[in-house]
Amino acid sequence: VQLQASGGGLVQAGGSLRLSCAASGRTFSSYHMGWFRQAPGKERELVAAISRSVVSTYYTNSVKDRFTISRDYAKNTLYLQMNSLKPEDTAVYYCAVKLGGSYYSQDRNEYDFWGQGTQVTVSS
Repeated sequence: VQLQASGGGLVQAGGSLRLSCAASGRTFSSYHMGWFRQAPGKERELVAAISRSVVSTYYTNSVKDRFTISRDYAKNTLYLQMNSLKPEDTAVYYCAVKLGGSYYSQDRNEYDFWGQGTQVTVSS
């Protein structure tokens, strides 16, 4: 699976961004997907995940009620709508594919394919 992430940028606190991740190379409905982020000096953390069937979603506590993960099967694209952004959301955001098992894991080693990352910077 090839993943191409886009949509990052510089935004003021309280603003919004939408990240996109275009996927190719395997049937889009056959795998789970997630968004991770990594801030300087910190571990890469799972932000949100969505099951292959869209039935289930997961959010880390710090983004609940602010971020929404979704996927468009017609466009083979994963999205992350980020609202009410805070300076602590500043990080490089990565999309990832999980081929099997449960639809999400906080262990990055359980993900099989990764996008190249897109920088999100939130100014105070």
